[in-house]
Amino acid sequence: MILDKEQINSENQSNFDKHNQSFDFLANSLTNKGYDVEGLLKKICDFQVAIPSWALGAGGTRFGRFSYHGEPGTLEQKIEDVGLIHSLTQSAGAISLHIPWDVPEDVQKIKALAKSLGLKFDAMNSNTFQNQHDQEHSYKFGSLCSTDEKARQQAVQHNIDVIRLGEKLGSKSLTVWLADGSSFPGQNNFQTVLKNTQDSLQIIYKTLPEDWKLFIEYKPYEPNFYSTVIQDWGTSFMLANECGPKAYTLVDLGHHLPNTNIEQIVATLMMKGKLGGFHFNDSKYGDDDLTVGSIKPYTLFLIFNELVHGMENNPQNPYPAWMIDASHNLKDPLEDLMQSLEAIRSSYTKALLIDQKALREAQNKHDVTLCQEILQDAYLTDVRPLLERARISKGGALHPLDTYRHLNIRKKLVEQRGKHSMATGL
Repeated sequence: MILDKEQINSENQSNFDKHNQSFDFLANSLTNKGYDVEGLLKKICDFQVAIPSWALGAGGTRFGRFSYHGEPGTLEQKIEDVGLIHSLTQSAGAISLHIPWDVPEDVQKIKALAKSLGLKFDAMNSNTFQNQHDQEHSYKFGSLCSTDEKARQQAVQHNIDVIRLGEKLGSKSLTVWLADGSSFPGQNNFQTVLKNTQDSLQIIYKTLPEDWKLFIEYKPYEPNFYSTVIQDWGTSFMLANECGPKAYTLVDLGHHLPNTNIEQIVATLMMKGKLGGFHFNDSKYGDDDLTVGSIKPYTLFLIFNELVHGMENNPQNPYPAWMIDASHNLKDPLEDLMQSLEAIRSSYTKALLIDQKALREAQNKHDVTLCQEILQDAYLTDVRPLLERARISKGGALHPLDTYRHLNIRKKLVEQRGKHSMATGL
């Protein structure tokens, strides 16, 4: 299903007057404070977040999965769903494929479809946390870390194959997340499995094209509950350094123990030039993969404060790759993703409004109260009119979620695909 721009424009018409009033008020206020409103709008428009191919269907747990109906049953339909989101929000201009869940049968056809919808291919994602039906060696006791050399070689080759496919699609990076670890003391020798992982990643790294990056993800627990080989950002950072200058740490918001200071991790990695990418979600207890900003919106804002500072002051760090990584167990996945995009761009925009010069002066004077006030002033600013103006300037919807519902898009998807169609992946 592809949206006609006239459908979006028609939905926008009834809301233009209210939008113009709220935008003019905010724009005048920001201009009086010395902000370049046009410059802000350009930065907002340029900020694009990739949608992963596995996020277009209902998520699930080990206890069950409840479909939302009309799910995309093919890669083409997944790309079309991302196209729907992008046409409404103008902020989801890329799709990230997970292999082997979404191997294209016809690469050129898939590239043409994505291009027609204004989409690029973001990072490729390998899968060595599941056994595939036709694989010879099991990952039950590890993949890149495995003490079984043949299983290890199989996992390495899979990652190399993913890189080669990504080259054909125009991707420029590979993300590696490992479930490797142990659930019982004594199950693994920590040094052995870490050394095996390092050696495996170095082999994969050597096959990277010159203009590619390797993103190394980390996670403290799950599916293994005693140890995870790449359990924290420090281990990922160390492995990235061992691989070389094209290897970076990837931060997933859910992959931290409760109350971890993620913004400090972000600042450290950017100072060292090793923050490669960011996976957005939210959590209450652990890797809950909830809608971005639904639980800890102020934490998200503080993280963006460090991201914005790093992007402006750390030229040694490449521009990060942005992606949503969530599980849609209860909501319509497309609605959930649109809510996440709004939360991400809202936090980014608020971070752009932090008076960094005043903040540095307050910090140097040890005026802790004023430091908090400066942050709060930006955080409490209602930036929705800026986000709306950025969307409509690119042909998007003033209110993407309302438009999605008014146009009965989910109902139409169910009619086209059937009630019981199911997305591949998680």
